[in-house]
Amino acid sequence: MLIISRRQFFKDTAVAGTFLSGVAVLRANPLGMPLGCQTYPVRAKITGDFPGTIKELAQIGFQRVELCSPFGYREFSGLAKYKGPELKRILNDAGVECISCHFGIKELRQHLPERIEWAKDVGLTQMMVPSLDGPRNPTMDDVKRAADEYNKMAAQTAKAGMQQGLHNENFEMTSVDGKRTYDLLFQLLDPKLVKFQFQISTIEHGFQAPHYFTTYPGRFISMHVQGWSAKTRKIVAVGQGTLDWNKIFSTAKIGGIQNYFVEMRLGLMKQSVPYLRNLEV
Repeated sequence: MLIISRRQFFKDTAVAGTFLSGVAVLRANPLGMPLGCQTYPVRAKITGDFPGTIKELAQIGFQRVELCSPFGYREFSGLAKYKGPELKRILNDAGVECISCHFGIKELRQHLPERIEWAKDVGLTQMMVPSLDGPRNPTMDDVKRAADEYNKMAAQTAKAGMQQGLHNENFEMTSVDGKRTYDLLFQLLDPKLVKFQFQISTIEHGFQAPHYFTTYPGRFISMHVQGWSAKTRKIVAVGQGTLDWNKIFSTAKIGGIQNYFVEMRLGLMKQSVPYLRNLEV
């Protein structure tokens, strides 16, 4: 099975068109949640001008952003020059909230206390891991070891008043004896310590968001939002393509979703905002 990572999704980071330069706040927003976006698709712009890029995202209509660790993601290393409170001030000055950030599992193995302190300084409430980074052909023992390690990390994060969350990429999309590693992790990860962040575009590999939200109620905290066309098998703007967004957001409430982040190249993210602004769920 071909595993599509975030980097593969966003190889083409060119801005697609100038569909929208600003968006008026309308009456809806699904589940009444602030519109959020992941900043990975605009990583090149962030490297060149972080304050300007955040202001641009705010002008598009995003009220929340999710960052990637400047210590674990090479593309975000330029943010390391900012102290946590300074980073928070830049975000606040743009009228944008940041409650979540992605951290690589390897950097948490080596520097968890330091990353927790940085997260607290920035004002985060969620520390997300994209993948537990196990082998491509894991055994059940591999999965148990990965889950045990992450439970211990999450316990330390919980003591600091923050939530650890797990995305579904790579390792989570493998299988053990015909069972998805992702499903096994729901049994092995402590529901009080670890919540899940669902990648909507994994529908390409048969991962249906409504199925997971209803099968594991209350186990989710966040999701990455992409439109998807089953006809073209391509990522499209939210509201285009073949996904049932009313069903996704309705079941997301059952799953426990508290925030979501649109994650596509910038042109598609812009095109998604008007639809989300008017989506009443």
